[in-house]
Amino acid sequence: MGASLPHQAPGPESARAGVRAAFGAPDDDLSDAQALDHAVAELVRRTRFPVAFGGLVLDGAIHVTSIHGARTHSLDGLVVEAARGLGGRALIEQRPRLAIDYRSARSITHDYDRAVLGEGIATLFAVPIMVTGRARGVIYCGSWAEAPVGDVVARPAFAVADELSSELRIRDEVQRRLTRNRGAAAPATLPAATREGLRETYAELRSISAIVADPAVRARLDRLEHRLAALSQDPAEQSVELDVRLSPRELDVLACAALGSTNAEIATALDLKEGTVKSYLQSAMAKLDASTRHAAVVMARRAGILP
Repeated sequence: MGASLPHQAPGPESARAGVRAAFGAPDDDLSDAQALDHAVAELVRRTRFPVAFGGLVLDGAIHVTSIHGARTHSLDGLVVEAARGLGGRALIEQRPRLAIDYRSARSITHDYDRAVLGEGIATLFAVPIMVTGRARGVIYCGSWAEAPVGDVVARPAFAVADELSSELRIRDEVQRRLTRNRGAAAPATLPAATREGLRETYAELRSISAIVADPAVRARLDRLEHRLAALSQDPAEQSVELDVRLSPRELDVLACAALGSTNAEIATALDLKEGTVKSYLQSAMAKLDASTRHAAVVMARRAGILP
């Protein structure tokens, strides 16, 4: 076929470690590669394709670190260069690409036939992961027989791609703020503007988490929220210990109130009725033994409940 051999890495675990290192995420922490792996697993669960794989972009190439449903090891360690193969085209064109009969497809290069055909894939569907206007990776769905790809298949694949895109965008913003403030965290207090920015990001995370149905994604967002809350704590403020547990919605509403939002603005942000917002606020105030929303915010921050 005249196809060149795909670049091979030592194996999927080594590739994952490399991606973690490249993105500055410690092995024991939640990484972009783990978010990708969850998305690839969701592709198999939500679509009719039996095999799915994907990778993030590193040094201009797609490093496949997650594979689910494969019958062979042909895809292990695959690295796809930009513009090469189906995924490489999807990467540079920033749009999904489909090869119903991959073996005979003429619109793509066949650099990676040994990996794709070695797995026995006949139909391959590649979707780029777009984050703030650039492709951060590509996820693939494959079948071992030729299969048409209509809305029934495409919609859930696009949904998975959108969810991963949102998570990576949030992680990028958190990492950007953490990196910017890593050297400034030693002083007694963070600059007021920095702390306010962290609090705005926290409130945005809460509003996004409120509409996410996937419990695994919600757990990831919750972990990011705790990191932000810890980072933005003011050591100059006297901390208190409270045996108080706010419900997720009470916390959502209080986080928005902490930014000075009105009940109407909070209702719009969280897709709630204004009366419901008022009820959640009153409940949070009662639990925190606060007579005003401002006092509730102050108490929640001193207790480490809010950033």
